[in-house]
Amino acid sequence: MLPAVQVFRLFKNYGKKSVLKDVSFSLFKGDILGIIGPNGAGKTTLLYILLGIIEPTSGEVKYFGRPLKKERSEILKRVGFASNYVSLPYSLTVEENLKVFAHLYEVKDYRKRIDEVLQTFKLADKKKALCRALSTGEMMRLNLARAFLHEPDVLLLDEPTAGLDPEYMREIAEFLKKQAEERGVSIILTSHQLSELEKIANKLLLIKEGRILAFGSLEELFELYKVDNLEELYFKAFSNASLGDGDG
Repeated sequence: MLPAVQVFRLFKNYGKKSVLKDVSFSLFKGDILGIIGPNGAGKTTLLYILLGIIEPTSGEVKYFGRPLKKERSEILKRVGFASNYVSLPYSLTVEENLKVFAHLYEVKDYRKRIDEVLQTFKLADKKKALCRALSTGEMMRLNLARAFLHEPDVLLLDEPTAGLDPEYMREIAEFLKKQAEERGVSIILTSHQLSELEKIANKLLLIKEGRILAFGSLEELFELYKVDNLEELYFKAFSNASLGDGDG
């Protein structure tokens, strides 16, 4: 079986500043990969390279065995993205925002699909509300609704539970696991919510100053670092990591 996502020796430099240094990993159908590291580690840069928004200095990204650089438009029809740091147009309603993306993704029966994702993310009562009137948590849920609108095979999520209250965090975690288990969706997410991430992810990528410290299953990394939970792993891994020459 081909990996859903393959990353080959990614480097990203801005002048003399090295943001990513020899990053490689593979993700298979139904895997949920949590990317963790301190601020400035290069996590968001990595996600933007996976989206084709940023060009790597060297290295390659493949989806479903196909090169992102050559087939980006076709590949991204099967990829969803949501970020706490990306805002949707404030002057449009929730429904109008989703209609725009439904047309971009050529979603069939888009009216029905919009109603489905609004129900899933508990935004049905906000359908006609302007985005400027949404709370931080509601805006994040709208971003997630947009990411799932076209039923993607791969999801890239940057801090997907940021701004959500604990109840919604738990529901989103359960929803993501269900998507991976039942539909085989491959998910890559960054998060500072370590306890929630531990419940979702089956694989981890530890990154500091653009360089991978470790990659593997939760069980493998817990054994490697001799810890019992993700919070212990985080502090042990990153307090012991040697400093590099870039800050991501």
